Amino acid sequence: MAIHLTDTQREVQALAREFAGNEIAPNAARWNEAREVPLDLLRRLGGIGLLGVVVPEEYGGSGLDATSLCLVMEEIACADAGVSVAVAAQNGLVASPLLRAGTDEQKREWLPRLATGEVFGCYALTEPDVGSDAAALRTRAVATGDGWEVTGAKQWISNGGIADLFIIFARTGGEGAHGISAFITPRAEGLVVGREIPKMGLHSSSTVEIALDGLRVPGSGLLGTEGGGLTLALATLDGGRITIAAQAVGIARAALELAVAYASERVAFGGPIARLQGVQFPIAEVAAQIDAARLLTLHAAALRDAGRPHGAAGAKAKLFASSVAVRAADVAVQTLGGYGYSAEFAAERYYRDAKITEIYEGTSEIQRVVIARSLFGDAAR
Repeated sequence: MAIHLTDTQREVQALAREFAGNEIAPNAARWNEAREVPLDLLRRLGGIGLLGVVVPEEYGGSGLDATSLCLVMEEIACADAGVSVAVAAQNGLVASPLLRAGTDEQKREWLPRLATGEVFGCYALTEPDVGSDAAALRTRAVATGDGWEVTGAKQWISNGGIADLFIIFARTGGEGAHGISAFITPRAEGLVVGREIPKMGLHSSSTVEIALDGLRVPGSGLLGTEGGGLTLALATLDGGRITIAAQAVGIARAALELAVAYASERVAFGGPIARLQGVQFPIAEVAAQIDAARLLTLHAAALRDAGRPHGAAGAKAKLFASSVAVRAADVAVQTLGGYGYSAEFAAERYYRDAKITEIYEGTSEIQRVVIARSLFGDAAR
């Protein structure tokens, strides 16, 4: 599990760290208070290649790998987890399935624009009554003479409010996993982006409901094979959970750095509280856990880059890293005491942002299912 970064990976890590420190961190509190999605900033991320990290150079991207994306995600999430959602969506939830299943025409049309931030995309799988059990989705696509007509509803769609491009999963056949297909479509009549859903955290990101009322998608909008949608969706999430693990590491690191800085400066009982074991030990434990979470995450990314099975490794990384993020944020709030509970300090934002990493792109319970099935096989079903 030793991680050896290449010069290129270190360079993109340094680029992301510098940009995050100079352009994101100083503005994060303001964006979150205003619940603002900083579109200009996101387009600048595209301009330096961070929205198209995994997009091949032939399509205008950086042509890098999953490990590089994890390094970028940690740096951006450390500055503002909400901003990192757009990076994850562009690279993992939109570009990844396009690269896996798209036609040459679909790739040429959309990947260069996604990589630069000219357009933003989203991945519409979850529905009001369908979350973890994706095979039960109800949105339906009916074949017409020249394409498909899609009707249904989607919920909790990250990036949806700023999206120009939508990857939509709908039922084209019978019940169950094999009746689902994927479609790619720009905004069009019959696709209504609903309200921004009020959230506990990630206030600088967009999360919306989508209504599909007779949306017409041409035959060329089928992504992959008919009936292959759920396989594509789950393969996308296999990679996406690694990206979210990296996001969780970034949030945890930000919380740790804040706790260390505060404890080193806060004076009580005749000196800095950092000399007190009751303060030291929780922070020290979190520091060890963050290093372990990062190693699990980069190990899973390295397996993906090598073309090796990575589903269980990604599940382990997300399960552990998300729990560490929640723990680190809790320790930061506790270390800061009353200031940690105040919205004027970043600790409470980290506390709110961390929790979602245990929920989206597969809850912690689902990650345990994935891990258990990798251990027990059919006996676990």
